[in-house]
Amino acid sequence: MTEPPSPPLKDNKVLKGVFAVGGILSTLVIYGILQEKIMRVPYGPNKDYFIYSLFLVFCNRITTSAVSAGVLLASKKALDPVAPIHKYCIVSMSNILTTTCQYEALKYVSFPVQTLAKCAKMIPVMIWGTIIMQKKYKGQDYFFAFIVTLGCSLFILYPAEGDISPYSRGRESTIWGVSLMMGYLGFDGFTSTFQDKLFKGYDMGIHTQIFYTTVCSCLLSFTGLIMQGNLLMAIDFVSRHHDCFFDIALLSTVATASQFFISYTIRTFGALTFATIMTTRQLVSILLSCLWFAHPLSWEQCVGAVIVFGALYARSFLNNKKKPLTLDNTENRASSPPKGNP
Repeated sequence: MTEPPSPPLKDNKVLKGVFAVGGILSTLVIYGILQEKIMRVPYGPNKDYFIYSLFLVFCNRITTSAVSAGVLLASKKALDPVAPIHKYCIVSMSNILTTTCQYEALKYVSFPVQTLAKCAKMIPVMIWGTIIMQKKYKGQDYFFAFIVTLGCSLFILYPAEGDISPYSRGRESTIWGVSLMMGYLGFDGFTSTFQDKLFKGYDMGIHTQIFYTTVCSCLLSFTGLIMQGNLLMAIDFVSRHHDCFFDIALLSTVATASQFFISYTIRTFGALTFATIMTTRQLVSILLSCLWFAHPLSWEQCVGAVIVFGALYARSFLNNKKKPLTLDNTENRASSPPKGNP
């Protein structure tokens, strides 16, 4: 009896892994650097700062909605919303608040501080999971959440003295920046938890949720720009600074591409592998930002970073050891979400 040829299958899985890791790291690292450049680096000879965060949200969402609509039409899938529209609007509103807090925080704190602070989202996710999904967490989960939060606190509370970055002088405000980051963590935890509830409550594809969520986000962000009176001012800014227009177009492109790489990775390898990749991406983003924008790090911040990433990698390792995932069962689980009414 001849055995099935395993090397080609193994090679195929390796190629898929390289494609997923390379896609996520490249798009999200570029996305992170562009965020900091747009919000913290002045444009033109007059040193004008771009201040219209909601305009960035609108550009990102309209690009993603257009691409997701194209994917649905190309795959000949129905554009049926599956879930009630108001539930997509809830996700959209929370997502807009998340992204706006994220962009606004970059006016007051450096990108390394913001990136590491995002690792503390475990706590709000656990809180929202308990409230919305009635989930119960183990002592190990609370332990790692505490360790990660401790490391993030060290990183934020002990910045390096004499920041030599020419882009941050006169703009730092730790209290306001941390407040915006707390808003980001709270809204982001709600967004991901409610998305999880929609996936488990309705038989919907990833592209369907992306399309309807981003369409609602486009309408909400556009309405917000009109009410604030910032739409024409943002358009005027990018028309006067063509390099800003290019940065925003590239930011929207890589943000859209990252959504599809993330969806592909979760469907192919599962959430635990994706979490490990995202942890690596955050570490790479911090190192690149420190080199690119000349952010010095204090020894306390280095200790905090080691604590955070050490705890995250340890958690991923223990979860993988306790509950291994194979390619087959992750694909089956992702393609057949349980039906029900949330």
